Amino acid sequence: MDLKEHARRRKRLMAQMGKNSIAIVPSAHEAVRSRDTHYLFRQDSDFWYLTGYHEPDSVLVLIPGRAHGEVVLFNRERDPAAETWHGRRTGQEGAIARFGFDDAFPIADIDEILPGLLEGRDQIHYAMGVNAEFDAQVMAWVNTLRGKVKQGALAVGEMVELRHLLHDMRLFKSAAELKAMRHAAETAAKAHCRAMCYAEPGRTEAQMEAEILHEFALHGCRHPAYNCIVAGGENACILHYNENDQELKDGELLLIDAGAEYQGYASDITRTFPVNGKFSAAQRAVYGLVLKAQLAAIAVIRPGIPWSLIHETSVRVLTEGLVELGILKGRVADLLVKEAHKPYSLHKTGHWIGLDVHDVGDYTIAGESRILEPGMVLTVEPGLYFAPGTKGLAKKWQGMGVRIEDDVLVTKTGHEVLSHGVPKDIESIEALMAEARRVRGA
Repeated sequence: MDLKEHARRRKRLMAQMGKNSIAIVPSAHEAVRSRDTHYLFRQDSDFWYLTGYHEPDSVLVLIPGRAHGEVVLFNRERDPAAETWHGRRTGQEGAIARFGFDDAFPIADIDEILPGLLEGRDQIHYAMGVNAEFDAQVMAWVNTLRGKVKQGALAVGEMVELRHLLHDMRLFKSAAELKAMRHAAETAAKAHCRAMCYAEPGRTEAQMEAEILHEFALHGCRHPAYNCIVAGGENACILHYNENDQELKDGELLLIDAGAEYQGYASDITRTFPVNGKFSAAQRAVYGLVLKAQLAAIAVIRPGIPWSLIHETSVRVLTEGLVELGILKGRVADLLVKEAHKPYSLHKTGHWIGLDVHDVGDYTIAGESRILEPGMVLTVEPGLYFAPGTKGLAKKWQGMGVRIEDDVLVTKTGHEVLSHGVPKDIESIEALMAEARRVRGA
């Protein structure tokens, strides 16, 4: 992504902060996986949004109106020995030259320099409560300055929650962000198609996950946006199942919830399909109902509607369908009031998506459901889950879990399904799987 995009975001945030304020945004830290082995580093989303800077142990400081430069970075110094072992560092000169920061200082000097930048500021914008260790560091700087007021130091003003401004900015996606999100969604769609083509009884959930990750990497998405859920049979009734170690069985459904990450931006797609390529009558009934609910929920998406209407639409369709299948009994209106669907539909119908798969942004404002606006991106993911052993549930439904999920952009006139590249109607899924088996000679 063009670094000018990150610079525009910083300017916009500083304009909202106002003069004589300061913002402090720390990067992520490397996390230990085991002993001296680390997880692959993934930058903090807020920090990445404002900087495009990929290194850990860094702090961004925004100081509107500062004569010597409004955008300051504290980062690691160049270290040839460390870089030989662990990779290149940008250093202070590189941060200014390559990333457009006005000033850069060694992270080791932050305790000496940052209190002076805080002095006399009316507001300190900071996300308190995210990182306890860094919270303590910020408060130590503030308390040090407050202790020097009698000696002539200028007082430090109030602490202001940074996320109110920053996360509302992140909720609305720019053209550059949407380009990245389309690529992430298109890549994930290809991966789901690949999984459908390779699925068959006797293969394992792990092998299906491997097909997914292979396709991600082929298209420049080295990382999944979250741990892949590859759930055969009754495993699909565990919403965040990720053991992914079971053999796929003939006659069962396979639920795959997997999204790619590209330039930090997530996709999030779920498809459910028969391991053997053909839906049974019971599977068709449940799958068809979930698909009907998803299509109805997507159809209402446009600027001006409340966020809650998406879920309400889905729940009404699911409730009506559960009555038709004989799983629920009673008047639909009464069942909706009682939320009778909840034992079988365990989650909301969607969430914001962006730099985080469950992205930032309020769902309600002043107690009222947020109104959709162009540039918002959300998922639509109704599901039905009939866990084995559910009391009063006919045997033919038990052990079946179905979820269908797509990523949807709110446009000026309606919506765009970013993840349209993977089929979801029964006939198209069966046709894709049949053709793949024909080509393999299976």
